[in-house]
Amino acid sequence: MLDVRKVPRCMSTQHPDNVQTPFFADQPVLQGEDEIKEAFYAFSHLGCTEQMWDYEGKEVDPFVVKKLLTRYEGFFREHRLGEDVFLTLRVPNPRVERAEGKVLLETLESIPRSCDAARLFYGDDAPVPIFEVILPMTTSAGELNRVYHYYREFIGGKGKQRCFDVTVAEWVGDFRPERINVIPLIEDRDHLLQADGIVAEYLRDKDVPYQRVFLARSDPALNYGQASAVLLVKIALMRLERLERKLGVPIFPILGVGSAPFRGNFSPPKAEEVIREYPSVQTYTVQSAFKYDYTEGEVREAIALLNSTPRGRALEVDETKCLELVRKISSR
Repeated sequence: MLDVRKVPRCMSTQHPDNVQTPFFADQPVLQGEDEIKEAFYAFSHLGCTEQMWDYEGKEVDPFVVKKLLTRYEGFFREHRLGEDVFLTLRVPNPRVERAEGKVLLETLESIPRSCDAARLFYGDDAPVPIFEVILPMTTSAGELNRVYHYYREFIGGKGKQRCFDVTVAEWVGDFRPERINVIPLIEDRDHLLQADGIVAEYLRDKDVPYQRVFLARSDPALNYGQASAVLLVKIALMRLERLERKLGVPIFPILGVGSAPFRGNFSPPKAEEVIREYPSVQTYTVQSAFKYDYTEGEVREAIALLNSTPRGRALEVDETKCLELVRKISSR
């Protein structure tokens, strides 16, 4: 689970930037049961090994694990959820979305229930199906630690508490996993430049086998210009690689790219170029336009390329010159 895993090369997301309607849906923007179908389609037909399940600002099915396992039994018998393919939850950030704060807690509470569903399906040796969450708009290690410690103390540790004459675990079963990984999604200029510091502070008191870091590419382009977004991400990637060497902990960047040029130009025909542009990225987001505005053959071929291309080293850039360019472009 947390100790030994395959870190995916691509993550299917629910960003509705597509024009074409998927063949299994009635409308271009997927919701409800269509999102369950999409997750299976991304795994089984396209070759993605990770699906983001997005609770931020939208209604989403909290029983996704149970529904996937029971509806597509044959596939998930051969491809174990949490071991071969992965679901990663994107949760609201209470600092920014105060009204959605309880949604964060409810989402975290659903993780052990999903684990119970997997155990019913696979047996006692079931992999933990969900063990990572993405926190958007991260600006500090403290925000990550609140999520990490809330889960560890109030959910993962709940089974040890006593309820009248028994422990909670004796009453309703154990709570797995005992802890989760929290992935910062960093979206603004100042904190992209502090990404390595945020991660270093978060990892300071933790013994983890690896850490993932999600860097936004499209929002910085909207806010600071396309060239600035490229330079900010390259600086962040270079600094994260230095931190990886310093700490001796593998750091696996995720890059949030879309198909539109200003959002990263990440489409099936351009996949190889984007890999060369950001070689140290471990996981690239595959958004809806990538999946549905091209033929299935083109999409499968591009994802196969991602899956077969090993991660490289970060490109070295001149930070001083890059930051000066960012300042000039952003001030226009």
